[in-house]
Amino acid sequence: MKIGCIQLNVGFGKVDENYERAEKFIREAVAGGAEIVVLPEMWNTGYALEKLEELADENGERTKAFLSSLSKELAVHIVGGSVSVKRDDKFYNTMYTYSRDGELVGEYSKVHLFRLMNEHLYLESGSDMNRFALGELEAGGAICYDIRFPEWLRSHALDGAKVLFVPAQWPTPRIDHWKILLQARAIENQCFVVAVNRIARKVENFNGQSMIIGPWGEVLWTGAEDEELAIIDVDFSTVDEVRGRIPVYEDRRPGLYEKVIKE
Repeated sequence: MKIGCIQLNVGFGKVDENYERAEKFIREAVAGGAEIVVLPEMWNTGYALEKLEELADENGERTKAFLSSLSKELAVHIVGGSVSVKRDDKFYNTMYTYSRDGELVGEYSKVHLFRLMNEHLYLESGSDMNRFALGELEAGGAICYDIRFPEWLRSHALDGAKVLFVPAQWPTPRIDHWKILLQARAIENQCFVVAVNRIARKVENFNGQSMIIGPWGEVLWTGAEDEELAIIDVDFSTVDEVRGRIPVYEDRRPGLYEKVIKE
């Protein structure tokens, strides 16, 4: 399948502009043959956390209508990165995924909030897994800081995911961590990882370098340090071959882990 990765230059607090740019790139991706399109984290507002009361998407209605309409019109699966959402007077970092027929197949609010960017002061944490299917492709999704918690991504792989989608706003000073962690998550779960970071030129410090990584840990694509649309052809059928070569899942001893790992 061809994956369209949109490494977006997210405007800080510029909601209307961000929706316009996202639509432009989604349409370009589909014109280029993309069957799945992936957006970065918090693409509707950026990290304008102090302005969420005025900027966050009320109940996600604008985003859901936007993604549903485009996915159905263009017959494309859209992994909608994540957006800032207001629900019941609280704010969430929420990822919506739509199938090519315009149906919502995944909704997930970020579970692990990143204290270094004060997420915990403004956002509520989610509590549910993010497992979904795009046609016959079994997938899962996590958001940015979630990748530092290997047991969380492993739970999605154990539930059948063959690809993990990771939208992010991963900052430049720790970009080496981003690359290593993503490769580790791919290798240990024997699955594909499709990770889309954003870039920023002014207010914030993000330099892209999105990645697609195969189940052997091979880097299939790395984004530039600027806004970019990349369309990469990925053969997801190799997951079963890799899992058959090294039977990690069969050799697990979960009963032992439960004894020695305490919350």
